[in-house]
Amino acid sequence: MGRARDTVLSGLVLLLGRGRRRPGPNAERIVPDLPESPGAELAVLALLGLTSLAAAGFVVVYAVSGSTQLLGLSLGLAFLFLAAALIVVAKKLIATEEIVEEYPPLEHPNEQELIAEVMEESGSRFTRRGLFKLGLLGAGGTLGLAILAPALSFGPFFQIKYFLGTPWRKGRRLVDETGRPYKASDIEPDQFYTAFPEAIPEADKEEQGASLIVVRLPPASLRLPPDLQGYDAGGIVAYSKICTHAGCAISMYRAPLFQPDEPKPALVCPCHYSTFDPATGGTVIFGPAGRPLPMLPLFVDAKGYLRAKGNFNGPVGPTWWGVHEYKAEPS
Repeated sequence: MGRARDTVLSGLVLLLGRGRRRPGPNAERIVPDLPESPGAELAVLALLGLTSLAAAGFVVVYAVSGSTQLLGLSLGLAFLFLAAALIVVAKKLIATEEIVEEYPPLEHPNEQELIAEVMEESGSRFTRRGLFKLGLLGAGGTLGLAILAPALSFGPFFQIKYFLGTPWRKGRRLVDETGRPYKASDIEPDQFYTAFPEAIPEADKEEQGASLIVVRLPPASLRLPPDLQGYDAGGIVAYSKICTHAGCAISMYRAPLFQPDEPKPALVCPCHYSTFDPATGGTVIFGPAGRPLPMLPLFVDAKGYLRAKGNFNGPVGPTWWGVHEYKAEPS
């Protein structure tokens, strides 16, 4: 408690003493005056400048080449230059005075004045305070950028738009791998179909949000939750082909031959056997997946073609931080 009390008292005295007028050039000092040292000041400014350059170099190397050796060298030099600058400040530009006695209690104003004056006179003899503050700010800012730069590689937190955006829009037709549009009559019961958005480049079919799995179920068997009512087109349902566990492509469809004795229809991921129920909105019924498959709303146009009503009801792909809080808006 005594040490904590002394620390608090010292801080209060320092704050109170900040408003004191500096003693004149002929006033008697308690702490011996520190002679000016322009060379040390220039050295500190140069070291802070080198700190900024080295930290900026770290950001450039990280963005251009990513060489581990150069990254380590640039960041190490930045901290080395900063440490050298602080050492020069402590050794050459700040007068030090040791006080052996314990700080007196608050009820002794004369002693408080004495302590405040000692602390004031023990300050820096830096004549280029503005440049010093600017150099310190620049060094701290570039070091902060260097430390934050690797965070850009964390992915989803900084690239959310890539994970939430899909090529699906209202009215876009579903097509097969060759680009032939699907009609509702093409989707047979107990069959598994892969679909893509119409009129997108071949390379874009590899996008995470492009591919669909389409199946037909008896309309009476659908048990869609209230927020997914109307997402089917006469029993035809479409889900993202990307498993919500680890991002594998769902490529198996369990269509029982002898219902209700066999398990009900299900979409199965071959990587870890996450199993999803297409009749209830792609809910997980087995395996490690932590959330349902995103569902795409469908409708049948006047010519019988399957079209999207909008976007998925949720983010496509494996679960990552924040995905549960996001709700996709139909577009």
